[in-house]
Amino acid sequence: MNAKIASEGSKFDTVKWLVVVLLVAVGVVGNSMYAEQSLLYRVIALLVLALVAGFVALQTGKGRAFFTLFKEAKNEVRKVVWPTRQETLQTTAMVVVVVLLIGLMLWGLDSLLGWAVSSIIG
Repeated sequence: MNAKIASEGSKFDTVKWLVVVLLVAVGVVGNSMYAEQSLLYRVIALLVLALVAGFVALQTGKGRAFFTLFKEAKNEVRKVVWPTRQETLQTTAMVVVVVLLIGLMLWGLDSLLGWAVSSIIG
């Protein structure tokens, strides 16, 4: 299904992508040229340019494929069985305990080896 969507691009997709790149370039150059203007106005202008560029990008074959992938991923997230609060707390506690134990073991081994090397070296 995704291969079918990706191959459905029109012959104007290259032009559309050039328009997207041009809009992004206008945003970057305009933001630096109008640096003395209020930050609010520059952010609003960048958001408008980003929305227009996103709209143009979604009109391409790859843009539609991306949007379809995004919708499918959103549906898959809904299917995930998330752990309960108690399961999350228990798992977190187990991880913290194991990390502390391993840390203590490594500290002890490091101290032992440090003592051994210092006693050999003198």
